Amino acid sequence: MRRLSGINRTPTFLLSRRSLMTVSLAVSLALAGCSDSDDEVDSPTESEAELVLRAQGIHERVITIDTHDDISASNFTAESNYSMDLSTQVTLGNMEEGGLDVAWFVAYVGQGELDEEGYAAANAEAIAKFEGIHRLVEEYAPERIELALTSDDVRRISESGKKVAMIGVENSYQLGLDLNNIEDFYNRGARYMSLTHNGHNQFGDSHTGEAEEDFVNDGLSALGVQAIDEMNRLGIIVDISHPGKQTNLQAIEQSRAPVIASHSAARALVDISRNIDDEQLLAMAAKGGVVQTVAFRSYLDADKNTAWQEASQVVLAEVAEQEGFEIKPWSEVFAGTPEEISAYRDGYAALQETAAPRIAAEVNPITPPVDVADLIDHVDYMVELIGVEHVGISSDFEGGGGVEGWNNAAETFNVTLELVRRGYTEDEIGMIWGGNLLRVLDEAQAVAAQIQAEV
Repeated sequence: MRRLSGINRTPTFLLSRRSLMTVSLAVSLALAGCSDSDDEVDSPTESEAELVLRAQGIHERVITIDTHDDISASNFTAESNYSMDLSTQVTLGNMEEGGLDVAWFVAYVGQGELDEEGYAAANAEAIAKFEGIHRLVEEYAPERIELALTSDDVRRISESGKKVAMIGVENSYQLGLDLNNIEDFYNRGARYMSLTHNGHNQFGDSHTGEAEEDFVNDGLSALGVQAIDEMNRLGIIVDISHPGKQTNLQAIEQSRAPVIASHSAARALVDISRNIDDEQLLAMAAKGGVVQTVAFRSYLDADKNTAWQEASQVVLAEVAEQEGFEIKPWSEVFAGTPEEISAYRDGYAALQETAAPRIAAEVNPITPPVDVADLIDHVDYMVELIGVEHVGISSDFEGGGGVEGWNNAAETFNVTLELVRRGYTEDEIGMIWGGNLLRVLDEAQAVAAQIQAEV
């Protein structure tokens, strides 16, 4: 069975799907007589190539779901979209190469003023993202990707060979004060929604108040309670990744359906407010919820990431000067327009790509980066605490997420490979990669049907 966090970790053998084809040819004759049941057995005599090939088989059979991929509306146009070879971490090509079946594209809008003007601007920005996602699946690449609204949709689309798009909402600020907007977002395809982001709002308190115990609502506001009831009525999963602890505990209690944390890690391993502590994890699990372990470097190992960032920034600054690129604080970047943010991200991604060989040669051997093994350490911890039925996977790509070995969707297989190394079975990997999340979606929609029948 699996090993506990940090014990007997084997260095991850990082592969893309193209590399796996070479390995498959090398060992296919040796494994030609294996039955499906052999995939559950980690033989002590299993070679590296055989382990990789076994992991490849598992990866191809399970449904892989990444529950948090931020997007920019500027990358959902006829001139620039995910059917093309963009510099973004997620594209259809990257999903196809890495075997990522389902991407939850997120209609995120940052926190603004709690007034009518702010709400209206945020609502318009959110709707632009919804419309962009629909253009991708309906106009730009309907032969390659389709929007799913239920677990049956996910399985049907995946079996057809196409990729699956789903939609989440990060920060309910854009709803304003009109709860009818929840149904509007539902009709546009939203199937999970978080109440807050980085800042308290009309629905509740954010995690950002925890450091100084600076709260406005002492958890959920009265409007937040009503919003959860409305999400339950419609079948939208409540997401607790960004609200504060009291908000989350109250949301778990208020919701008639299980909740998720769409992109968080274990606070017991890294003590930051964005991670979920044991009390919240246990409360989530008691009601059937799932925490989607996020591949965000500083959430997984803050000290290791700080050391690597400091060393890498020296190289990155030198390359930026050579390339004539101005590195800006992210707070300044996110204060810009969506187009400015997208342009900076593209430029920064190109800068990172240029600097990558030097960082790999000069920094990584001495100061290693946070990697896929660190991600699975958090999976291990939470599986041991609350059970494999309550743990999933997310990347937070385009929102700062990505670790060594899973820096874009093309490298998705490496997560499965590390799970196989830790001793997880195919059934368990299927649960972690998507089964648990689909179960919560089913339960949320069953609760909605029950509530609607009660009226």
